[in-house]
Amino acid sequence: MHMELTDEHRALQQMAKDFADKEVRPFAAELDKKSDPRECFSWDIVKKGSALGLRTLAVPEEYGGPGVDLMGQVLVMLEIARADGGVAKTFSQCWKWTPMITKLATEDQRERFLKPFMEDDTYLLSMGGTEPDAGSDNRMPPPDYPKAGWKTAAVKDGSDYVLNGLKHFIANGGVSSLYIVRTRTNPDVPITEGTTMFFVPKDTPGFSIGRTHDKIGWRFYQNAELIFNDCRVPETNILGELNKGKGASSERYVSFNDVELASNVLGIAQSAFEHALDHARNRIQGGRPIIEHQAIAIKLADMHMRLEAARSYLFKTIESGEHESAEFESSSKQLMKVFATEAALKVTRLAVEIFGGSGVMRDAPVEKLLRDASIFPHLAADSIMSLRAAAKLR
Repeated sequence: MHMELTDEHRALQQMAKDFADKEVRPFAAELDKKSDPRECFSWDIVKKGSALGLRTLAVPEEYGGPGVDLMGQVLVMLEIARADGGVAKTFSQCWKWTPMITKLATEDQRERFLKPFMEDDTYLLSMGGTEPDAGSDNRMPPPDYPKAGWKTAAVKDGSDYVLNGLKHFIANGGVSSLYIVRTRTNPDVPITEGTTMFFVPKDTPGFSIGRTHDKIGWRFYQNAELIFNDCRVPETNILGELNKGKGASSERYVSFNDVELASNVLGIAQSAFEHALDHARNRIQGGRPIIEHQAIAIKLADMHMRLEAARSYLFKTIESGEHESAEFESSSKQLMKVFATEAALKVTRLAVEIFGGSGVMRDAPVEKLLRDASIFPHLAADSIMSLRAAAKLR
């Protein structure tokens, strides 16, 4: 579909492209090859992105930020993910939780947490949700099992709450300065009625980082365990309402999730297509560039078709306002993310095929992109869960 971009959008897009080409792309492949997942991360890249306003992109103007709209955020993600999807997600993870501080937090909490976020170029944000025994059922709680979901407990003790439990696969885990942690303050009711969110700064006693997860792709992006061992948090750190941390008052601020992931994976797929197209134009076999061989040309056409369709679906979701809905039942945004993911998986696989035997070598540019794309079927309720939920609507 045809999109009319404003001058501001075009400027953001160009800024993101320049940053990606100059500061991310030259280092992405080498960082990806580090054996220790913690060494795949670069504070230098984060600081350079922060200097351009990438970390605080979604903070409204009234709080000192640029207040970039969703379309602008998507354009920035698409460009940075072309260079490295993990870098794009490290920044967009902050945009995802910005509304929790600017719109849901109290004035006192904004003073304590928003101010340092704006001032410190290494201040990243995280949400502590997923647990070893609580993944997709956090987002789509099974109606026949009210105790499904988070088990991390928060028990009131005087003017504090004491947190105990374990989170894992946590985005920006180990590198964030502030964690928004979802806990069970009432374990006997469904999570929509017994969940409370807390602000937990990284230096809170009783809070520590466990393993940094060693993923096959998206390696720049840090995922880690959060360990709470008698972690004492003041009652003034409750975000939103007690026992309403999974209610409408909080869920309306997390609808960005599927748009964010779709934009990221399509940036990855676009990069794979560009590498494959360039290779096909320059690789000579049978006395001519392989793009002139029908089988290769058909693969490239298939890749282009899937990318165009997925981007159109993404932009349609943004234009229609479907992304603003917190409830799956009232939108197709999860299906849009699934569609983008499936398109990217096919595009990145075909890119490896077009490179032939060299495509699976670590010094080829496309094998990393295939590994990066393979992460996405498992994010924010896996693809099968999303399709199952959609089937129930028919």
